[in-house]
Amino acid sequence: MPHAHRVRSRKPAVVAASLTCAVVGGLLVSSSANAAAPAVELPPANAPFDYQIGQAYTPASDVEVVSRDHTASPAAGLYNICYINAFQAQPGAEDEWGDLLLTDADGEVVYDPDWDEAFLDIRTAAKRQQVAAKVNTWIDACADKGFDAVEPDNLDSFTRTDLISKANAKAFVRLLADHAHDKGLAIGQKNTPELSTERSATGLDFAVAEECGEWKECGDYTEGFNDDVIVIEYQQKYFDETCAQWGGRLSVVLRDVLVTAPGGSGYVRKAC
Repeated sequence: MPHAHRVRSRKPAVVAASLTCAVVGGLLVSSSANAAAPAVELPPANAPFDYQIGQAYTPASDVEVVSRDHTASPAAGLYNICYINAFQAQPGAEDEWGDLLLTDADGEVVYDPDWDEAFLDIRTAAKRQQVAAKVNTWIDACADKGFDAVEPDNLDSFTRTDLISKANAKAFVRLLADHAHDKGLAIGQKNTPELSTERSATGLDFAVAEECGEWKECGDYTEGFNDDVIVIEYQQKYFDETCAQWGGRLSVVLRDVLVTAPGGSGYVRKAC
C-alpha cells in the first residue's frame, strides 16, 4: 500500500550546485554523460494536480496531472506520474528482497520507525546495483503502461536511520534517474528539500513536495527546481497559506492524509 503523509526531517537547505540540464519547450534536455537518452517531458508547471497514490479514480475535470501507484494504469489524456516505493520494502514484502534488506550490527533487519517498513540496503555500490535492478523493473512497467514520469518515494530514508548516508541515497537515486531517462520518463524528487539544489548529482527533474507550505520549505524546492514543483498539503490552513504565497507559480493540492477516493467519508481534494 503506498503512503501519503511522511514525517519530515528538519535539515537546512544545502548550497546550490550547478545544473547539468535545461528545459526547452517543456522538454528536459540533458547535458550530462547520459545525453544520448531521449528527451523527457516535465509535468506542466502550475497545472491542477491530483494525488491518487492510495486509489485510482476518475480525475475531476480540471485535473491535468495525476500521480498513481505503479500497479495502477495511467489516466487517459493527462500527464501521469508513476509512484514507487524505491527505498523501503512494502509491509509484508520483505521476503521479496532477501539479503537486500538493511541489517544492523547484530544482523537484525532495520525498520523505518514511522512506517514499519524495512529499509533497503543501499550502502555499497554492489547493493545499490542489485536493489536498482528490481526497482527498475517497476520503472519499466511504468513506461510500458504509458506513464510520463516516475516518483520514487523515501529518498529521505537516510534521515531516519544512521546506517544510510545522504551520499548513499544520492548515488542510488541517480541509478534510478538514469534508467528512467533511458526509458523516456521524467523523474521527480520526493520531499528531501536539502537535495533540491544537488540535481547535477541526483539527475532528478522536478519535485513532489509534501507539506512544504506547512514547514516553510517551498522556497527550498524552487531554488533547485524553479516552478517545476508539485505541492501536497494535508491541512486546510496550510493549503490556504501555500496557495496565497505559491499558488500562482506551483501546482498545489489539498488531500486527505489517507489519499482516499471520492465517496469515502474522509475524501478531500482541492486545488488553488
